[in-house]
Amino acid sequence: MEPIPLHHVWQYTEVDRRYWEEHLEGFVPRRVFDAHTHVNEPEHLVEEMTDEKRRQYWVNEVAEPIGAIEADRCHRLVFPGREFSCLAFGFPSLEYDIEASNASLQRACVARGWRRLAVVRPQWSAERVARELDQPNVLGVKVYYALISHDPATRDKHLEASLFDFLPHHQLELLDERGAWVTLHVSRAGRLGDPANLAEVREIRRRYPRVILVLAHLGRSYTLPHAEEALPPLADDEGLYFDLSAVLNPDVLRLALTALGPRRLLYGTDNPIMYMRGRQQWEGRAYRIRTNYPFFFNRQREPPEIEAGYTLYMYEALRALEQAGRQVGLDQEGIDAIFHGNAERLIARIERRASAAGDAS
Repeated sequence: MEPIPLHHVWQYTEVDRRYWEEHLEGFVPRRVFDAHTHVNEPEHLVEEMTDEKRRQYWVNEVAEPIGAIEADRCHRLVFPGREFSCLAFGFPSLEYDIEASNASLQRACVARGWRRLAVVRPQWSAERVARELDQPNVLGVKVYYALISHDPATRDKHLEASLFDFLPHHQLELLDERGAWVTLHVSRAGRLGDPANLAEVREIRRRYPRVILVLAHLGRSYTLPHAEEALPPLADDEGLYFDLSAVLNPDVLRLALTALGPRRLLYGTDNPIMYMRGRQQWEGRAYRIRTNYPFFFNRQREPPEIEAGYTLYMYEALRALEQAGRQVGLDQEGIDAIFHGNAERLIARIERRASAAGDAS
């Protein structure tokens, strides 16, 4: 097949088609719900990325915005023969016009039957957040520490912030009242396993038990040591959920399946970032990002014959989940739960509550 333009500098190639057919066609269910995908119309970008920031962090080089039409096209391309839907939200960055991004994505989600999380700033009042939650197809909010305030030099000015600095109590009270969904990307260099993060997650769960709290990227557990610090301590809270987006490490995924079980895990891609071609390698608490494009971060290249076999990061993540599932004996019921059943169950819960509240008013 001729390469098909995918997103940014990436293409969908014969390598990807063969990889899907060999490793994923028999594993990925007929229905797929992506619980973590970013959709931003490029015109809402109000500050261009600089080379200075691109050199700081690899994601800054690949997080190019993707609009709804292109996102829809790419979803159909990379999930052939699948019934696909998603929970979409914009990039949580003040480099975007947050209000305009929310509004345009709202229209796109209603048109396509997708669900949405509103990107919200911690300074917003409960009334301001409620206006977002009142819109059709909106399940909850996406919060992030970079939304506290903007620094043109770095995205990590607030990396060491408390979770409550960007998910404040006045918003949590509203979200608990609504039984809303919160996708939380934890702060702090220690990731979810940082004792302060573990304590604050437990506090959220204790004080706001009706919030559907979903920890993104398995709490940023991309390596096994980080996962071992983060996941077992929270294993006994059956009402706490995790998405698998951007996790490519089969050892991490195996631990998640054994410690948490499949009914607490939600499939997610973190696209468009995971349309990148390449692979990850892990050593201790560090991971190396390999790709075939000459980004600033990609200075130690692998031989051309290895790079020629690279597929999409999102396919590598799917293969890692397949491998981990096979190792722990994950059955079809568990696979279906991860790929769509758990999300559908949580959405139904939110919509029942919203319907009951509407009837009561």
